[in-house]
Amino acid sequence: MKRYKIRKRFWQINQYITAEKVRVVDEEGKQVGVMPTKEALELARKEGLDLVEVAAKEKPPVAKIVEFAKFKYQERRKHLAGKKKSKAQNQKVVRFTPFIAENDFQIRVKRAREFLEEGDKVSLVVKFVGRQITRKEFGYELIKRAHKDLQDVATMEREPALKGKLLITILAPMKKKS
Repeated sequence: MKRYKIRKRFWQINQYITAEKVRVVDEEGKQVGVMPTKEALELARKEGLDLVEVAAKEKPPVAKIVEFAKFKYQERRKHLAGKKKSKAQNQKVVRFTPFIAENDFQIRVKRAREFLEEGDKVSLVVKFVGRQITRKEFGYELIKRAHKDLQDVATMEREPALKGKLLITILAPMKKKS
């Protein structure tokens, strides 16, 4: 079975289409109708073009009569245009210890604020070392205090949760009002 791949997308073309009947669409996007695959293939060959199966899961499958190289190019352009529009949102990590000095705390909160203003999510992590785990309430208090300082630019996406020796919460940037 011959398949062509672009970014995890496969198309069956010409004689490699396995369906008995297909819904045929021409180059302009107009429906020609439902016909046997062999008849559709002959129609495509008369025009000097390829028959490309574009929707294999439909009943009957949809096949388009196009020049395959041009079709691949257009699909690639669509894929890249969609990729360009979506902004990847990174998740930054800011680490604390439960008994952190005030100055260090303020520096980390300031850094978290910068990340949030850039549009990134921030994961606040309090790491308990040794016997500090017995005083979990200090970690929760620290997270609460950091969230209070950042509440003008962030919303808490996930409540603080203890995972092993780490207390983790995620802050997401607030939507900008336009």
